[in-house]
Parts: sequence; C-alpha cells; structure tokens
Amino acid sequence: MDAYRIIGGRPLCGTARVAGAKNAALPILAASLLADGPVELTNVPQVTDVNTLCSVLRALGVSVQRDETNARDGTPGRVQLLADHTAACLAPEHLVSRMRASFCVLGPLLARRGRAVVSLPGGCNLGDRPVDLHLKGLAALGADIRIQKGYVVAEANRLQGAEIDMHGPRGPTVTGTANVMMAAALAAGVTRIRGAAREPEIVDLGRFLNRMGADIEGLGESTVTIRGVSRLAGCSHRIIPDRIEAATMLLAAAITGGEVTLEGVCADHITAVSELLQSAGATITREQDLLMLRAADPLAAIQFAARPFPHMPTDLQPQLMALSCVSRGTSRVEDRVFPARWRHAAELRRMGAQIEVGQCRDVSAGEAGYGVASVVGVEWLLGARVQASDLRAGVALVLAGLAAQGETIVTGTHHIDRGYQRLEQKLCSLGADIERVEVPDSGADTSDGMRRRSRHPHAA
Repeated sequence: MDAYRIIGGRPLCGTARVAGAKNAALPILAASLLADGPVELTNVPQVTDVNTLCSVLRALGVSVQRDETNARDGTPGRVQLLADHTAACLAPEHLVSRMRASFCVLGPLLARRGRAVVSLPGGCNLGDRPVDLHLKGLAALGADIRIQKGYVVAEANRLQGAEIDMHGPRGPTVTGTANVMMAAALAAGVTRIRGAAREPEIVDLGRFLNRMGADIEGLGESTVTIRGVSRLAGCSHRIIPDRIEAATMLLAAAITGGEVTLEGVCADHITAVSELLQSAGATITREQDLLMLRAADPLAAIQFAARPFPHMPTDLQPQLMALSCVSRGTSRVEDRVFPARWRHAAELRRMGAQIEVGQCRDVSAGEAGYGVASVVGVEWLLGARVQASDLRAGVALVLAGLAAQGETIVTGTHHIDRGYQRLEQKLCSLGADIERVEVPDSGADTSDGMRRRSRHPHAA
C-alpha cells in the first residue's frame, strides 16, 4: 500500500503556491450541467476528488477535457466542459459513493433536465451527515422526490421559487446550499434561501452562476435571493485559492518552527486561523496575495471551536490538534460541526500526544452536543506508523510527522490525495524530508520490504 515516509525535525522554509480550492471546484464543476454552452474553468486542482466528479459528469453526458496548464496563458488546472442535455440522468452509485460532493449534481441535473437519479453519497467518515436538508429544499421548489433502492429520484417539469431555510442543527449546510442555489437559478420566480452557508466556496459558486447569466444577490450573507432565469450560458471562470490548503501549509511551518511564504492566497478567507496563530506567538505578515508566517519558538496553547464560516472551519480541526500536541500548555479543541470527528486523536496518541476527548452540550444555548478535546502539549512527538482515516485527519498526521523525532509512516495516502495536490512535492520544496513509498499491509515492520515510489530532489 502507498504511504508517506517522513523524517521529522526540519523547520520548513521557503515559498509555495496554493492550489485552487477543491471545495469550490466541485460544485462549480457540477453547475456546468446547467449551461447551454461550453464552460472553461481554470485553477482547478489536480486531486482525486476532482477526478471522481469528472467521471460522474461524463456518466451524465458531459464532455470533459482537462489540461494541467492552459496553453494560452500558463494558467494551472484548465478544464473544459460541454453538457449534452439529451444524455442519461443517472449518477451511478459506484462513483457517487466515493465522495459526498458528488451529490451536488442532484440540483442542477433536476433543474436543467427535469429528472435526476443520484445515489445517496459516500465520502469521509465524519459521523452523521444526512442529506435531508438538500431534499427538503428541492421539494420546496416543487420537486417530486422519493428514495428507491439507495437512489434519490427527483422529478419536476419546472421548479418554482420558494422560501427555504437551510440552517441545520449544527449550522448551515454547505453542500445543501449549493444544491438548492444551483436548482433555483433556473426556477420560475424568486427563491430566498435563509440560513444559507456563507463559506467562500459558496460565494465562488454564486459568482460563477451569475457569470453564466443567473441573478443571485446576498452572496456571503445568511440570506441569499435568487431570481430564476430561463437559460444559463457557458462562461469562463477561475477557481478561488484553497483556504484549507493555505492554512495547512501555515500550520506545517508553525509546527516545525519554520518560516514560509505562500503565494496566491486570499488572506481574508483564513482570518480565523491567522488570528489564532498570531495569538499563540507566530508572526504573520500580509502583502497582496502573499502571506508569510514565522514561528521561531514553540507556540503557546490554543483554544478554539470549529464552526461554520467565518469561524474556524472544521476541516482545520485535525491539523490544529496536531499543532496543539507540541504547543506550550493545555489546549482546548471543540468541534461544533462534526462532534465525532476525532479518529486522528488515537493516531496522534501513538506518537506520544496527550489527548483526552469527550462530549459537551451548551444547555443554556439549546445547542446539540459537540465534541471537545483537551490536549496537553509535549516537548516532542515520536515517529510511529499511523493510519489516515480521512482526508484532514491524514494531513494532520503528516504535520505531526514533520515535527516528530525519527521516522513516521503515514498509511492511507489515498485519503490525502483527495484534497491535496502533490503534497509531498510541495513540502519537499520547503525542506521537508518526505517521500511516497510502498509498505507491507502489516504494520509489524516498516523498514523491511519498503519500496520508494517518489521522492522530490530537494529531500535529503
């Protein structure tokens, strides 16, 4: 099986460019189903989640052509799409089950073709993640929806505008907001989404839809108004930078006591993590689309709660826990979005981390239960063989390996490949000693039988 082999203890130094945002690219790719003409996207990341969604779109009759760079201007990640609206309306289970974001084809497929048959979604195991708000929102637009043999079957002659609330027990649903917003763009009349997700990826989707000819107001606010149009045209659009990758690279520099400059960053998208790192002792400076972090000494303990944007994203909770493992003092980590998102904690303990995980409920606020962890910082972590259970948990283990003494083997790299473009190459360019190798399935001995898969020339 593939794994990352990491020799820790090297401060990361240098400059790296942030890739396009996976979580923006996926719904925007799905929205190409709405267009009556060609769509060209640039800055699309080369990650396996994008590969999966492109396969879903091809199954739905979309022509997808991909280039790593745009030959005309060198822009990275160029994808050209053209939908055949006479094609099938079935998004097959063997593809949708790989990735939850594939479910985003439901709204645009229904709105443009009048029928959608989409398998119930899969993806990272982060606890209970129902799609009831997606279905409730589409039903409010007039869709006839039923579940048959593990598939959602949705039909409508033409959707009608409606008042819809997308706020769930743990905050707004991001993919649900995307699904309803795409469907409402072609609905008759006015749709108002209350409790809408405010994430930058939703704003980028809305800007893309407006560029196609949609009429959407209130992007980035909790109420979004959509005036339906009869037709959406093709267009060109550049995907925003990936805020989760940008923050992950800042945390890689912080956990190793390094100094890193990131290019192509939208700093406003990661204000919460930047402010937290500064409060812990890191120095962060900003210059146009550059963001620089210096962390000469171990940082102080941190306290935060993962919540919907503009607060700390849950997709950074595991990486921040890795940092807290070697911070001075006792950190408190809360996750109010996915209260069961703690599988990385057990793997970090294998490296010597001191972590206790529990559940809380803010009765006075009437909130649902949430997860909380107390992390006592240690002087150092020790390399070990650990297993990535999901995308963000996997990259958290990579960060821990960068800071640990000795050798760390992180298996389950296919999870990390879902959301990070050539992670080992990017880290090696900053001075990390990391390579992709093949290891035996058994964890009894990580040295015998190990075979190198790739190693960046910057690595020692």
